[in-house]
Amino acid sequence: MSHRRPLIRTVTAGVVALASALSLAACMDDGTTPGDGGDTPIRIGATEADKSQWQVFKKKAEEAGVKVDIESFTDYTQPNRALGQGDIDTNQFQHIQFLAKYNVESGDTLVPVGATEIFPLGLYTKGDRSVSAVAAAGRVAIPNDQTNQGRAINVLASAGLVTLKSKDKLTPTPADIDTGRSKVTVVPVDAAQTATAFNDGTPAVINNNFLSAAGVTAADAVAKDDPKQESAKPYINVFVTTEARKDDPTIAKLVEIWHDPEVQKAVSADSQGTAVEVNTSPEELRQILRETEDKFRAESN
Repeated sequence: MSHRRPLIRTVTAGVVALASALSLAACMDDGTTPGDGGDTPIRIGATEADKSQWQVFKKKAEEAGVKVDIESFTDYTQPNRALGQGDIDTNQFQHIQFLAKYNVESGDTLVPVGATEIFPLGLYTKGDRSVSAVAAAGRVAIPNDQTNQGRAINVLASAGLVTLKSKDKLTPTPADIDTGRSKVTVVPVDAAQTATAFNDGTPAVINNNFLSAAGVTAADAVAKDDPKQESAKPYINVFVTTEARKDDPTIAKLVEIWHDPEVQKAVSADSQGTAVEVNTSPEELRQILRETEDKFRAESN
């Protein structure tokens, strides 16, 4: 921003500072909010920015007068940090449970502002696609990262394949399984290796983005978590921003655009039909976040 030469040399520094502040505020109120009709695009963090859904979304956003810039991140640890540091305006890559864990561990206060989808996590086996066939195999490969590992164990518990020592734990680990009362042993591996284990003949709980590597579709699942159940709410994927911008109308408009039929068609294609659209209100999403954060804190004590 340019500065004019003072016309009166006796103008005090305080008045100059006030004038500068008012001038900056006027710029922000004059339509230069990122994305909404101004020249500055709103920056969205994503981990799979090459998917067709983002191209369709960007096109629909620009048709609605919102300029967007999709910032691609290579791993899940980066987008929340970037958001907290002001490098992006919002992100869309995670479910509520992942966000809750990040907030509790980092001390940040990022908030969900809109729901997108739930991607059910499924159990797969070759040959006879039945729970009894999985039990006969005796072993199941599961992702070894904390969030997906706990979710995978809960899928197995719901299918009656493992019994938990306590049903109250948000993210159970193999140590929480009562092995004497369970029908299978879990084998934690890197999430990408669950497809390899499946191809080698071991039943596996496989994230939807590795289904193609396993040569299966979501319809082949022997069991999966039910997106309509109360227990699935922490797995709602969300748009996230800072506490200060939770009521930003431009970000709210982006959430609305995400649910455009053309965008949802692309989401379905990208996810091989696994995505289940969710329209939970921001208020309920934040309540789910608070409850999930409380559970993480209780488990860490």
